[in-house]
Formats: sequence, structure tokens, C-alpha cells
Amino acid sequence: MLAPELAAQLPIAGLRASVAANFATTVAELVELVAIPGIAWEAFDAAQLERSADAVAALIRSTDLDDVQILRVPKNDGGQGGPAVVARKLPAPGMPTIVLYAHHDVQPPGDSALWNSEPFVATERDGRLYGRGAADDKAGIMAHIASFRAVTETLGAEFGVGITFFIEGEEEAGSPTFKDFLHEYRELLAGDVIVVADSANWQVGVPALTTSLRGLVDGTVEVRVTNHAVHSGMFGGPLLDAPTLLARLIATFHDEQGSVAIAGLHTGHEVALDYPEDSFRADAAVLDGVQLAGRGSLTSRLWAQPALSIIGMDIPSVDMSSNTLLPSARAKISMRLAPGQDPAAAMEALAAHVAANAPFGAQATFVPGEAGQAFATDTTAAAARTALWAMGESWGVPAVETGMGGSIPFIADLKETFPEAQILVTGVEDPDSRAHSANESLHLGDFEKAIVSQALLLAAVNAGALGEQKADTKG
Repeated sequence: MLAPELAAQLPIAGLRASVAANFATTVAELVELVAIPGIAWEAFDAAQLERSADAVAALIRSTDLDDVQILRVPKNDGGQGGPAVVARKLPAPGMPTIVLYAHHDVQPPGDSALWNSEPFVATERDGRLYGRGAADDKAGIMAHIASFRAVTETLGAEFGVGITFFIEGEEEAGSPTFKDFLHEYRELLAGDVIVVADSANWQVGVPALTTSLRGLVDGTVEVRVTNHAVHSGMFGGPLLDAPTLLARLIATFHDEQGSVAIAGLHTGHEVALDYPEDSFRADAAVLDGVQLAGRGSLTSRLWAQPALSIIGMDIPSVDMSSNTLLPSARAKISMRLAPGQDPAAAMEALAAHVAANAPFGAQATFVPGEAGQAFATDTTAAAARTALWAMGESWGVPAVETGMGGSIPFIADLKETFPEAQILVTGVEDPDSRAHSANESLHLGDFEKAIVSQALLLAAVNAGALGEQKADTKG
């Protein structure tokens, strides 16, 4: 994928040695970052998020970069967005700029009883580092910093590529000010290549470039049957309660095989890469006997087809229940979209389905929520080819091109703001990293390989992997 004559110019052994020599320090710095519970949700201590941004800024300054800022923009409610760290090394004349994105905020830890060690005390067990943010996405931050250290240590003054660190501080809260931030600081964040280190590899020992992401729409459906609650003994039978009718409405979202049954949704092409069912069941912790849903290959169902989930419901808990017919019930719907699907059209299709399938004449209303575009990489572009080469060189096995069932909606904002930039979605996670869940972890062997891979990418771009340098293309 990389021209042999270009690869021969690169100090591959030197970059590997530099990463290896500094790896213990890199892991120790990651441990210190994990110890800071920087959560961007309003219910949590904002001071910890500031601590997290300060710590990241200090680490970037340790690379001898002086142009390091902590920036934010106002929110629509009058508050301030999460603190983002932006740092720059300007390019030499005619050289391209690479933007290195990650995020320093993390998910809440959840139920501490489900963790085998303290969530914010990074703990190493059997070659994995456990802790909230150890993988998602503080390892992405350290991969950026460590690869930059390796390439500057190895190439010195010969490294002329511009580097911009963009470490966001509100990604896990939905990046509410991301688009405004891009507009406010467009000149600071512009680059020829944007590396988003917030994805996963195919499996431990096999690297991957994420080449597609599903889009996302969500919303809330409410079913109403009476003006107020009534006694279930006096009125039950002729009258069905709202939770029962909500359940019947929810049941219409999928067909008998479990495929999404919303009319008008786009389905992508069949995916050739195989995901063995036993591996999927193990990775997803599926219980014995539970049948998998849908049609087509597992990778197609994960990456190229819509998926719909009920992620919340408003009904009384079992402990608070009484013999009452409830007048209303609500559910939060989250629907992943195949690449190529217009989110606005998907939202309309979901609303139309709710209206057409209200059971027993119940009042069913749908309130639209968030919407995010899908993403697809041009794998013929120079940056993608170089990244795939770098991964294969680092891991010693060919990299694979994978989709992702999840969504990173802000990538659409990056494409809109910087349409000429090549966007690469990389990552340090693997199927057992359990991001967002208890016992989140990072495979340390693959973490080191990810750093080497990115260092190789930076060095290859410095050597001309993107084609003619800017000074040449301008005349």
C-alpha cells in the first residue's frame, strides 16, 4: 500500500525502539489520567473535568510544544461547553498538517459493585489495564502524544509535518458544542488529515481501520389511554393499560426475524468480512439459547443495516407498583442507520410508523430527538492507504477494513467544516474492551502497536505519502 521506495526511507526500527523505550512512561501517564474522573454530564463535578483538561495540556507541553490552549464555546442554555485542549506545531513550508483528535471526558462509572477493581484506579491484570477511560478514550490521547514523541525523537528537525492536537472535553455527553467549536476555531483546527482515535481494532492482534459508521436518530414515544389512572379491578378487561399498549407498539418495530420493520429505511450492501457467530456471542456476552436477530451476515447486520433499540422507559418500578391502570407510558427509541441513509428521512419514517401503529386507538405521539449522519471512508485515498500499511507493518499482520455499528455523529461535522480533509478513524480498543461498561480495559500489547502504527503514519506523511507537497502543488 505504501511505495517500497518510500517505505525504505523510513526509520521503522528507530520508531519501534523509541516507542518501546518510552512505553512504561506512557502507561504510567495513562494511569494518572484514568485517576481523574472527568465526566461532562451536568450531574457530576465540573472541577474534575477541568482537572482532566489541565492534565492533558501538561502532557502535551511535555513534548516541548508551547502553543497549548484550553478552549471552550458557550452552550445554548448560557453555560459553557466542555474544556477542549488544542495544541499546535506549525508545518514547515509546503508540508501538510495532521489533526490528532481524541477526547478526555469519560462515561460515568455506573454501579461500582460490577467492577472488579476501582473504576478510577487503573489496575493491570493479565496484560490489560482496567479503569474507566483506560480505553475510551484516554488511551487515544496517549497514543497521539506517544507517537508524536517517537517521531520527533527519531526524526528531529527533519519532521516538518504540522501537528494539531484536538482533545475534546464533552464527547461522552454528546458533543453539544462541537459544531460551534469548529466554527469558532476553524483556522486553528484545519488540517489535511484528521485522525480520530476513538474506535476499535478487529480483535486482539488484528488491527483495523474503521471505514464506515452507522448514523443515528432517537426520539421518545408516548402512549396515552385515559385522562388519569383508574382501578385495575374496576375497569380492567375492557380497558388495556398504557404500558401494555406501549409494549404492543414496540413489538411492531421488528419483524418475526428481528429485522427492523420501519418502512422506507435504507439497507447497505452485504459485507464480505466474516464475524463468526461464536465470536460475536462471546464478545457480546450473549446467554446460551438466545437467538440472534435479523438477516444476512453478522457484519452486514452490524454495519450496513438499521438497528432499533429501546433504551429507556417511564413506567413505575416493580417495587412501586400498584393495582392501577396507568394512563400513559413513555419509551426512548434509539435507531442506528445504514451508511447512505438520510437521518431526516429516517426520523420521518419512525414518526410515521408510530402514528400508523398506535394499538387499540390509543393516542401515540412521537417527539424527535438527536440525529447524526453516517460516515464512509474513501479507502483509495492516500491517507487511508498509508494508515492501512502502517497498521500492517506495526502488527505484522494485514490490517482489515471494518465498519462500526455505533455512531460518531461529530465526524459529519468535521466533514462539513473541512470537506477537503481526509478523515481516518482509528482506535486502541478491541471487542473485550467493554467501553461504557463495568471493567473497561485496554490490551497493553495492542496499545503499544497502535502507537508504533501512528508513528509510522506520521513519518510516512513526512516523507511524502500524501503525494506532492503543498509547495509543489501550488506551482
